[in-house]
Amino acid sequence: MEAYLDNSATTKVLPDVAQLMYKIMTEDYGNPSSMHNKGVDAERYIRQAKENFARILKVSDKEIFFTSGGTESDNLAIIGTALAKQRRGKHIITTAIEHPAVLESFDFLEKHGFEATYLPVNKYGQVEPDALRDALREDTILVSVMYVNNEIGALEPVAELGRIIKEYNKDIVFHVDAVQAFGKFRIYPYKENIDLLTVSSHKIHGPKGVGLIFIKDGTKIHPTAFGGGQQKGMRPGTENVPGIAGMSMAAAAMYEHFDEDVRRLYQLKEFFTERMEQTEGTVINGLTGEKSAPHVVSVSFEGIAKSEVLLHALEDRGIYVSSGSACSSNKPALSGTLKAIGVKRELLSSTLRFSFSVFTTMEELEYTVDVIRELLPVLRKYRPR
Repeated sequence: MEAYLDNSATTKVLPDVAQLMYKIMTEDYGNPSSMHNKGVDAERYIRQAKENFARILKVSDKEIFFTSGGTESDNLAIIGTALAKQRRGKHIITTAIEHPAVLESFDFLEKHGFEATYLPVNKYGQVEPDALRDALREDTILVSVMYVNNEIGALEPVAELGRIIKEYNKDIVFHVDAVQAFGKFRIYPYKENIDLLTVSSHKIHGPKGVGLIFIKDGTKIHPTAFGGGQQKGMRPGTENVPGIAGMSMAAAAMYEHFDEDVRRLYQLKEFFTERMEQTEGTVINGLTGEKSAPHVVSVSFEGIAKSEVLLHALEDRGIYVSSGSACSSNKPALSGTLKAIGVKRELLSSTLRFSFSVFTTMEELEYTVDVIRELLPVLRKYRPR
């Protein structure tokens, strides 16, 4: 049996999405900037995608821009805002548990004269609103907070944070990385005071290499790439038409049976966390239930020297999981998120992330629990001393 439980790293592309992309690549392959019919047909896919995302987010299609993925969108949001507003101030705020795409953008800006504040989180991985309120200053120009943490599934109080920011100073830009949240929550930027929102296709059963950024009308942001002037010059370069169309179709599918799918994901999560809690020497990190994301479970295993040992033992049995963020897996280091929520040091290197999708079955989770319970005593027995 095979159980793919690494959906926070990437998801399987929907068959209809793959078929649509193949059609575009082999039939409707024109450059959307060309004036002939092939170009017009290609441009139509982009326009329809903008309209689809605008409908889902309840925004204007003029506020949707396509990129190569979540990382580029985060970079553009953060660095682009800093460049546009640096004359007003150079203070920027984020959290201690952000994705590397955000944290490394902040690090880049710090090296270029900006001052960054990193908000702490509570033991559940959530930002305390008062911590943000205390951090805001007259020279603050940007706040960046993820909607859902990619390692433990923490759900941030985005709407409340947005309200605090705008009550303090409506000119402070609020960026939200929604890569792990889009398709799992109904997100309405205007209602939640979000100025910039970033999304990635391959987390929602779309293709890799494409994403989007919502830029609220009137938000000052400098482009970070230059070229042919496509997308109003905000993100120039020939658009990835197959990817954009595929992402749009995947997004529509995620919200077609939204309530039913999310309810089922929470049921899967409840089943899995209960079984893990009943397994000797395991610790669930963060909140469970509807106070957290429906698709992410972080589990620390006592008596396991390295998470990779258990990860590969599971792999040998056809079970695929993650030891943390896929985007930082090539940089061996203890998780900043787990440190921030106070996980015991001896458990920092023995934690796995299990993440589900609409394709995940109860049978896969039952199989995974059974295999883990079989493997743990053996791996603990041979733990190096």
